Amino acid sequence: MKKITINADCEVVILESRHAQELFQLIDHSRMNLGEWLSFPTKTNSVEDSRMFIEKSLKRFSENNGYWACIWYKGNLAGSIGYLYVDLKAKKTEIGYWLGENYVGEGLVTLACTEFIRHAFTELGLRKVEINAAVRNTKSRAIPERLGFKQEGVIRNYEYINGVYHDRVVYGLLEEEWSKF
Repeated sequence: MKKITINADCEVVILESRHAQELFQLIDHSRMNLGEWLSFPTKTNSVEDSRMFIEKSLKRFSENNGYWACIWYKGNLAGSIGYLYVDLKAKKTEIGYWLGENYVGEGLVTLACTEFIRHAFTELGLRKVEINAAVRNTKSRAIPERLGFKQEGVIRNYEYINGVYHDRVVYGLLEEEWSKF
């Protein structure tokens, strides 16, 4: 998957080095919002940090072990979505996502996740997709719940971000459940 046109306003495109400047600017602009739930904003302090992340993502893509893509909305970089890994032996993956604060509430992640789920099951031949979110991050948790994922458990004290321990909810969707959805 290099590019998916979701609708007239939204598309998902694999991250490339040419996106580093826009990616950094979006992260920098949304640093406080993103940093409440995610650790990467504290590690992204320059365009070069974004470029290095993109290069690592492209390496993982070439190794068939996941990748990140950008979510474009009305011609602007709105956020990112990716397969955190692809386990071909267990036939599963985990989807991660985030949006810049100006793009929350537009339904973009739901649309992008739907395409990533379809791609995982129909093109990658996987059997399971997982999405994890902080227990208190109700907006992020709404995505898998809306898409028919089942809550599989809670991992206590999963992450320590900005002096706070966050429990993490694990959601899973099996291929046969998606077919019925």
